[in-house]
Amino acid sequence: MTTTSSTGFASVGGLQICYETFGQQSDPALLLVMGFTAQMTAWDASACEALAARGRFVIRFDNRDCGLSTHLDGVQVDLRAVLKAWESGGPMPAVPYSLSDMGRDAFGVLDHLGIERAHIVGASMGGMIVQTMAIDQPDRVLSLTSIMSTTGERDYYTWNAEARQALMTPAPSDRDGYIAHSVRTSQILGSPRHFDPVASAQRAGAAFDRAYYPEGAVRQTAAIRSSGHRADGLRKLRVPTLVIHGRADPLIQMIGGLRTAEVVTGANLLLLNDMGHDLPKPLWPLIADALISHTTHQVG
Repeated sequence: MTTTSSTGFASVGGLQICYETFGQQSDPALLLVMGFTAQMTAWDASACEALAARGRFVIRFDNRDCGLSTHLDGVQVDLRAVLKAWESGGPMPAVPYSLSDMGRDAFGVLDHLGIERAHIVGASMGGMIVQTMAIDQPDRVLSLTSIMSTTGERDYYTWNAEARQALMTPAPSDRDGYIAHSVRTSQILGSPRHFDPVASAQRAGAAFDRAYYPEGAVRQTAAIRSSGHRADGLRKLRVPTLVIHGRADPLIQMIGGLRTAEVVTGANLLLLNDMGHDLPKPLWPLIADALISHTTHQVG
């Protein structure tokens, strides 16, 4: 079944946020929020089309400082001071923006499309953003799905040292070096059973060609670390919530998903044995079924 798609830019608080939609706008809106430094194209287009074919108006977009959305070129942040404050619990220095600001970008895309309420789905940092969105403006959220994410509490934000190092090691600036680095990183972070080096290289090349912008990583890291934990806000949340996490996730380990489901009243939890810190294509049918099921009874 062929679905309708369109692309555009939403003007949000002086920024230009690039987005793409799939399906019919008369269907319930399903907003997909991607993670740290990842472009909206990390949400597989065929998966978006499949969700649209099942009656959802699917929206994906580039976060600020990523992809084709506005890059805050030259805006400085003392990341060392931010990380020190996060580790110690001390006063946090000023940062260019927070997760709440990134959540307002997402709401701005919905405003641009004339959508008052939506189902919101976030992966990794995107999960942190959608949690923040639901806390900040619960009346606009039909349902929440947090994938391979965490509450932001330090005790529940654990990682494998190799995975952490792989994520934080800067990629080479040349195309071939970037692709090789991305494939190595994907193998370390991703689902061991489903790792495909050829597909990984193709995705990396496409991402490099579309928008190579390593500078945004520092400011996005500062947004994550400076925004504090969300446990108190999540405890008060009364939004239908689904938490999805991989048992093999080395970057945001399973305890992060378990904690998220624990603090949200009535949350459903889906743990996937073969999933690491990625969204492998073989697991998309299962994830899509879970999303459709979760959003079916909250369409009003």
